[in-house]
Amino acid sequence: MKLLSGDRPRSMVLTLILLSILLCLALAPFLFPGVRSLETAARICIFIVLVASYDLLLGYTGIVSFAHTMFFGLGAYGVALASVHMERGFGALAVGTVAGAVAAALLALVIGLFSLRVRAIFFAMITLAVASAMAVLVSQLSAITGGEDGLNYSIPRELTPAFRLGELAGVKINGRILNYYLVFGTSLVLFLLLLRIVNSPFGRVLQAIRENDFRAEAIGYRVVWYRVTATCLSAAVAALAGSLFAIWLRYVGPDTVLSFEIMLDILLMVVIGGMGTIYGAVVGATIFVLAQNYLQALMGSAAESVAGVPLLPDLLNPDRWLLWLGVLFILSVYFFPTGIVGRLRGTG
Repeated sequence: MKLLSGDRPRSMVLTLILLSILLCLALAPFLFPGVRSLETAARICIFIVLVASYDLLLGYTGIVSFAHTMFFGLGAYGVALASVHMERGFGALAVGTVAGAVAAALLALVIGLFSLRVRAIFFAMITLAVASAMAVLVSQLSAITGGEDGLNYSIPRELTPAFRLGELAGVKINGRILNYYLVFGTSLVLFLLLLRIVNSPFGRVLQAIRENDFRAEAIGYRVVWYRVTATCLSAAVAALAGSLFAIWLRYVGPDTVLSFEIMLDILLMVVIGGMGTIYGAVVGATIFVLAQNYLQALMGSAAESVAGVPLLPDLLNPDRWLLWLGVLFILSVYFFPTGIVGRLRGTG
């Protein structure tokens, strides 16, 4: 229980779901061999961390921010720029990761100090404006960032498919699998760190501020300080998730790490999984990424199986996958208003 910071799932069904996801991700290269399956598993790991870091803001502190992809992008571009301008190796990855996390935390500090004293809706608008400006800036500074084309770069050979180690349980072990376990292991550590933070005295104060910031201020807590600290922590972890994404993809671009579409995806994952639970990030990210990657294929198979039925093949056309993803989201909000984790814990 020390590993879970005393925050147990509190539901047998939820415990089984979380253990199943953990085992599937831990053994993904062996259970689901194939490039696409490994790609999906890596994205799930990265987005679990990204969504959990956003839940620290939205679910635990009550701060609505639209700048989270900006911090994610800073981490990704930190690794990319360091890999382009430094000698190929783990040193470049380390420098880029640290630089991205520090830059994200400092930018979050500036935004927080100047903006968190205003009403929540104004803070949300400020973060949206800053994130939009950053996306435009990255697109225009093509000499540095590659502009709309983005950046391709080399990572250590030990993390690429060219590096071969042998075979284990019928699976060829190469650098790509080592890269996956770097992503998985780091994501697990970051998730447990966030779980520790939200269950610490600091996390309890954040929840008190979320429930009633005036009362928290009245009993002596420096509300702005706590909010700014939470924003900086959230930004730094989001940047670390971005660094992992950059190491995995070996490419970054505005559409890949800075688009507002990713911000909407993060919001959907938080709501589906359950705000203010951290475990909701695991469930929400897993469901959403799986739907993104496999819903089209499932719909294609379903459309073929009902080819002779009027209307159904058109409704199940793979091109309409976003429509059905929206329907699934509406149903999840209707039946699970506190998210899947909140419902399983009996709080909704």
